[in-house]
Amino acid sequence: MTTAVPTDRPLDARRRNLLGGAALALLAGPLGALGAAAPALAAAPRTSAPTPAGAAAWGPLKQIDAGVLRVSYAELGPRHGTPVLLLHGWPYDIHTYAEVAPILARQGYRVIVPYLRGYGPTAFLSADTPRNGQQAALAVDAIALLDALGIESAIVGGCDWGARTAGILAALWPQRCRGLVSVSGYLIGNQQAGQAPLPPKAELQWWYQFYFATERGERGYAEHRDEFARLIWQLASPQWRFDDATFARSAAAFANPDHVAIVIHNYRWRLGLAQGEARFDEWEARLAKAPNIAIPTITLEGDANGAPHPPASAYAGKFTGKYQHREIDGGIGHNLPQEAPQAFAQAIIDVTRL
Repeated sequence: MTTAVPTDRPLDARRRNLLGGAALALLAGPLGALGAAAPALAAAPRTSAPTPAGAAAWGPLKQIDAGVLRVSYAELGPRHGTPVLLLHGWPYDIHTYAEVAPILARQGYRVIVPYLRGYGPTAFLSADTPRNGQQAALAVDAIALLDALGIESAIVGGCDWGARTAGILAALWPQRCRGLVSVSGYLIGNQQAGQAPLPPKAELQWWYQFYFATERGERGYAEHRDEFARLIWQLASPQWRFDDATFARSAAAFANPDHVAIVIHNYRWRLGLAQGEARFDEWEARLAKAPNIAIPTITLEGDANGAPHPPASAYAGKFTGKYQHREIDGGIGHNLPQEAPQAFAQAIIDVTRL
């Protein structure tokens, strides 16, 4: 395996000008207070006040060339610890795991949290690469990152787009995954399934997907991406009392010049309104068969998830290995790792012990 060498080099001038000094300052995230290592972590408060956005920092972000990207990522914990790859979704960023990552690092895990394509300082290496948001492209990005870091296998965890990507890794490359932690369970999709109409109430929850299918929607998202993201946070997590600084810290990631193109393509591809790349056809054909996942898995669901999500009973049968589902109460919404970090971290710790 050819291994690239990660660096802590500063962002290039174009990226620095894009994000600005204020935006870069917002990349710092709370580490939270950590106790001594223990088999189980303390339960999260049922209703917790927001953590101050500037409480502590990740430390310097790293960059590495992986596949078609120069990936910007946070890394915490001992280099020789059990690797954990944590993947964020839309419209979120690496701060979904701002408290999860240091908890795991203190437990001895090597935690990798990358910005996805189209987010934060992560950048395409070539202007000619399609700005493709289809599910297989994101999964191949994750495999390329593991390859570049020289990681043979990792525990993979995710929420939203990140849960879908983690599930794809577990389904297509199980040898690269020691365990899976997925919020809202089995989210692998395909374009054919996306053609089937849903009951009206279910369609209403996907209003933004139909908005993004229009040119008006693309322009609207480009012009109002922060307001759009804040609205999604409020709808998806109606009881999450995040403050302005917490939101702004993540919203800085949406200034990426490819962000709008990736988001719009992701949702248009799902509806069959945009083509993917031919190089991913083989993977998409396999995913269209809804493959089972045989590695150890824990699925999580918050009791106040306002985003579209299937009931646990609908996907439990897709996990044919050691499996457990956990319901997390206390008003926990869609962005579960950030709203209930102890519960998510405990699932990562427990998944290989099932």
